[in-house]
Amino acid sequence: MAQVWGALLIFLVCPLLGGLPLTGWWVQLTTGKRLSQIGTGNIGVSAAFYHGGTVVGLGAVALEAFKGIGAVLLARHFFPVDPIWPVVALMALVMGRYWLSQGAGVTNVSWGFLAYDPLVAILSWLLSLIAFTVLRERKQGRMFALVLLPVLTGMIHNSGVRMVAVACLMGLIGWIYQKLPDDLELPAQGTRTKSQRLFRFFRGESALQALDQILDPAVVGNKAATLSQLKAWGYPVPMGYILQAGDDPAALFDLCQPSPQQPVVVRSSAVGEDGLGASAAGQYVSVTDVVDQADLEGAIATCFQAYNRPSAVQYRRDLGLTDASMNVLVQQQIQGIISGVAFSRDPIARCGHDVVIEALPGPASQVVSGQTTPRRYHVTITPEDIGSNDDWQLSDAVDLPIDPSEKVDSVGAAQPTESQSTINYQLSTNNAHIPTRLIQQIAYLTRQLEQRFGDIPQDVEWTYDGKQIWVLQSRPITTLVPLWTRKIAAEVIPGVIHPLTWSINQPLTCGVWGDLFSLVLGKRANGLDFSQTAMLHRSHAYFNATLLGNIFIRMGLPAESLEFLTRGAKFSRPPLTATLRNLPGLLKLARREWNLPKQFNQDNTKHFQPGLEALQSPYSLSPEQIKHQIEAILSLLKIATFYNILGPLSFALRKAIFKIDSTQLNYRSNPEIAAIEAIKQLAQHHSHLVQQLDTIPADNTEFFAALAQLPSSTELLQQLDALLETYGYLSEVATDISVPTWKEQPAPVKALLATFLKEPPKPSQTSHQTVKKSGWKQRQVQTRLTLKGNIAEVYNRLLAELRSCFLALEQSYLKNQALQKPGDIFFLTWPEIQSWGTASEIILYHKEKNPLTQIATRYQQHQVDHSWKPPYLVYGKAPLTLSTAPRTPTQTGRLLTGIGASPGTLEGNVQVLTTLDTTVPINQDTILVVPYTDAGWAPLLANLGGLIAEVGGQLSHGAIVAREYGIPAVMDVADVTQRLRTGQRVRIDGQRGTVEIL
Repeated sequence: MAQVWGALLIFLVCPLLGGLPLTGWWVQLTTGKRLSQIGTGNIGVSAAFYHGGTVVGLGAVALEAFKGIGAVLLARHFFPVDPIWPVVALMALVMGRYWLSQGAGVTNVSWGFLAYDPLVAILSWLLSLIAFTVLRERKQGRMFALVLLPVLTGMIHNSGVRMVAVACLMGLIGWIYQKLPDDLELPAQGTRTKSQRLFRFFRGESALQALDQILDPAVVGNKAATLSQLKAWGYPVPMGYILQAGDDPAALFDLCQPSPQQPVVVRSSAVGEDGLGASAAGQYVSVTDVVDQADLEGAIATCFQAYNRPSAVQYRRDLGLTDASMNVLVQQQIQGIISGVAFSRDPIARCGHDVVIEALPGPASQVVSGQTTPRRYHVTITPEDIGSNDDWQLSDAVDLPIDPSEKVDSVGAAQPTESQSTINYQLSTNNAHIPTRLIQQIAYLTRQLEQRFGDIPQDVEWTYDGKQIWVLQSRPITTLVPLWTRKIAAEVIPGVIHPLTWSINQPLTCGVWGDLFSLVLGKRANGLDFSQTAMLHRSHAYFNATLLGNIFIRMGLPAESLEFLTRGAKFSRPPLTATLRNLPGLLKLARREWNLPKQFNQDNTKHFQPGLEALQSPYSLSPEQIKHQIEAILSLLKIATFYNILGPLSFALRKAIFKIDSTQLNYRSNPEIAAIEAIKQLAQHHSHLVQQLDTIPADNTEFFAALAQLPSSTELLQQLDALLETYGYLSEVATDISVPTWKEQPAPVKALLATFLKEPPKPSQTSHQTVKKSGWKQRQVQTRLTLKGNIAEVYNRLLAELRSCFLALEQSYLKNQALQKPGDIFFLTWPEIQSWGTASEIILYHKEKNPLTQIATRYQQHQVDHSWKPPYLVYGKAPLTLSTAPRTPTQTGRLLTGIGASPGTLEGNVQVLTTLDTTVPINQDTILVVPYTDAGWAPLLANLGGLIAEVGGQLSHGAIVAREYGIPAVMDVADVTQRLRTGQRVRIDGQRGTVEIL
């Protein structure tokens, strides 16, 4: 009975004992600090050392040791000879420590295990200490200790059960390590002076790392890791060294001896900085012109401290970034005579082939600071201009076109403009010209770097010392991700697409693709947003190449997968290991493909045909009844879309695998082909009618009118009507319900029939006999081709019925004058139509935003998009649109012009600030007017509606941050702080670079 009570006490007392925040109480008593509210929030021994110093930390060790030893002694009291219960007591203690007071319990277990098994504990400590001292790798040292303890237990005691129990305890600690942030990741500069040496030692990983080795971004940050990769690839990168948080800088001081003749630059390289999710532009610190050891120490401390600045903390919160660790990069400072920043893609246009460069005489910091307006260039580089080799040097035979708006003089310097008088004065004073060839070389280098990084647009900081171009930084342009490609999308949903069509097709298509990829990837599909698989840009469909590339990577497909999507590059065979890892998912997909004909026939019998037969003429229904019928059709389309995607994939895969030529197949199961064959046969049967005409009119309308006068033409016209009944559901674009069907507008059918009547076609050579005589491989492909045609017929019929319902609904709205003209309904979305009750309620639904105005705006945009030639690639998160709203007399006023730095339009109230003041009231209606924007202005930008600056360019920190937050911004508006006043109403257009005073 005593052992039963002992077990109950262990499971009750040990978790409570572990949860007692003795360390937290001790630190608060001795220092006044509450560990739960500072640092990582952990209430542990390492946090006590970090925030309290050595004496406070040793006191915390004693308190936590008391817990561990107490738990073991409690178990020994009730189970004196059982070696398992003390381990169970430590596990209960650890769980309580983790659940109740946010600690890992390592100190508890270490001292508790010393009381439990002194020999194993001491040996384990010694071996772990030796390994840690030699390797200086904290994470590997922890793993070594966790594995070593159960191994030593098994070897010394020769007990499998005891070894398993200890292994479970170590596994529990390892699991908790993954859940809790590590205080040892915090900068050593934040510790009490007396505990810094101890803190640095246990932090480990103290070997100084240099840029001449490829570095891990998860350890040193993206900035340093990217520069190391560029250096390994052979790009000119200044030599540098990385100091991690907590490392002893002595080795760095020995290597770096800054002097006035050779200064160094100290830069942040935080984990998470310069990534795809966020650039952190201007959030951290770079210190230039460091010329002695004292300045170097101060610069390093400044960079570390910048990580916890309120603006940087708020930036991470705004973008949902977790706190990580800061590293400092110390590099040789290049004395550049011309420097600048280059974007491999235009961040404002977000499409096209232009590289945007901003350059100035002197160091690159002038350009990104936003305190000076640089010279801007647009250089056009097509894919054909970039060679397949790795050489970043521009060939002498290639002359890249520069934007004609940039005037270049005979010696290569840009001519002055009114807004650049100050800059051009500096140019002439310093006698420093910016040669055209240098701009072309920078553009080529920048685009080549984009290609190197998997077609991800790059923001490149560079400098030129008179002899050599140096790459100072390259990072993804966060506002130009993801990449959108017309490849595949142009074939699936071609043309200019109406909002109603897209609101129906997009969720259906993305949902099916998501299901198929999730089937293959399984748990690896977690975190992927398949609703973003496709998007409209200027009314044209694009697929998300970045998302698809991410899917390919998770599937273990080759590195050129993204290039296959974006540039049509060859797609090599995936590695065997990737195929094996995806084998379970691929087998599931293969099973579905194998059963596709059977499953389709079942659904066709059970759902599609009964559903089509049950549909009523929508013109006899009320608006609400029509909506219910639309819902019924959409439920069928959801099933049919799966077949409409997997059916063609199945056919294409089998055709490629079995290497069957198209001439060996019968395509008459395809509805369009079948319809053409039927028109051919009709023309062949009635071609004699043409001979009865005295003259053959060239106009098709006149031609059929002449045929109708013939007594023997009745059969032809009847059969034509029957053909339109059979194939009238087809249209010019099957996937677009805004396009009239053949039954509505039979002109294309009559035109083809007229051509065949005038010149009868020869009978088709392809027949079913050919297929029957074919081999097994050909029959396998033909079966899928026939299935593809049957699927297309069902899918197209459903879409035709859906179009008919919307036309009937529109007719009802037109009668009630809720809509103005036929076709208006296609400029609404299905969710908008669903949200209305009766037709008379449409106008009342949006009191402030009349849907008729919305339709007019969308119609105008649609008309503009018809004349727009869609580029192959588009960049960025938001749809690419242009403002097309016409100006009215109330919109006119004084117009100020500058540089469009962040797209978007906004009408709001001006707030003029000549110096940084975070106390002024700022909201989404505020348009901030400032002399310039540097990193310090970032906290204000997060809550703004818009930004206007007197100086700066598209690539300054202020412009980059504005684009990240989606804030319209116009830079380089001369004397704007004097020309505008607080409270004034203006409208800014960040696309065109205009400010209109209302």
